[in-house]
Amino acid sequence: MTTTTLFDFNKTSDTSNWRIVDDVVMGGRSNGNLEINTEGHGKFSGKISLENNGGFSSLRYRFKTKDVSGYSKIILRIKGDGNNYQFRIKTSSRDYASYIYEFETTTDWMTIEIPFTAMEPRFRGRRLNDPNFPGEQMEEIAFLIGNKKEQSFELLLDKIELE
Repeated sequence: MTTTTLFDFNKTSDTSNWRIVDDVVMGGRSNGNLEINTEGHGKFSGKISLENNGGFSSLRYRFKTKDVSGYSKIILRIKGDGNNYQFRIKTSSRDYASYIYEFETTTDWMTIEIPFTAMEPRFRGRRLNDPNFPGEQMEEIAFLIGNKKEQSFELLLDKIELE
């Protein structure tokens, strides 16, 4: 099986195409941040607030359309904080829906394998009556935290791969 790296976080990583999108886009007060830590890992961290109907922070990476028809899964190498997160894919940056996979983290480094077939289409938290991710192309990936509670979070990112 061929493995392709979508993004490898290290001390010289260019994270300029990654962007934070918090609930402030709809009036909320959550606050997320991305930085490269001293070990060279991506550190997505911040605070979730439920004020003004808020409650989420996301980290998005947009890129030129990538043909993923030769792959069947995403592999994440991450270290969490015990919180639940979502990994999201958009086939086109213009799509309103995302294909979503929810996962629980621990405070140890972990490798999470996400079969494309397990990624459900959703829009604003609601499951859509459409097929799961077809695994043909992608233009955006994202991490999102939004567990309907006020909390601090920290997710360390090492590598994102296709297999």
